[in-house]
Amino acid sequence: MSNIPSNLKYTIEHEWVDTTNPNVMVVGITDFAQSSLGDIVFVELPSVGAKLEKDKPFGVVESIKSVSDLYAPISGEVLEKNTQVEGSPESINQNSYSHWLIKIKPSNPQELTSLLSSEEYKGKIS
Repeated sequence: MSNIPSNLKYTIEHEWVDTTNPNVMVVGITDFAQSSLGDIVFVELPSVGAKLEKDKPFGVVESIKSVSDLYAPISGEVLEKNTQVEGSPESINQNSYSHWLIKIKPSNPQELTSLLSSEEYKGKIS
């Protein structure tokens, strides 16, 4: 069974969201996602300032097995991207929860209600 921290929110597309700071949402991919992808070899992230729309692709993760789109868990503006992950994408395989991808300033905080709890996400992947 995948590691699913209870302090995070999740999407059905396997992104995690740290909602601790309501003005800055931290986004990454789940342990389930990195495990399913296998060895990650490339990550493409949006530019700082990019406008994201909920449930629309914002980047790409490529592994030796496949290429997968990353989907925005909420609408908003990219405040920061993790350039270390772009330079060392394999770090996601080591611990997907300590290697975030982007930070978003949400434009529609009500969208957070559509995110899954750890228990709901666990039910979707088991």
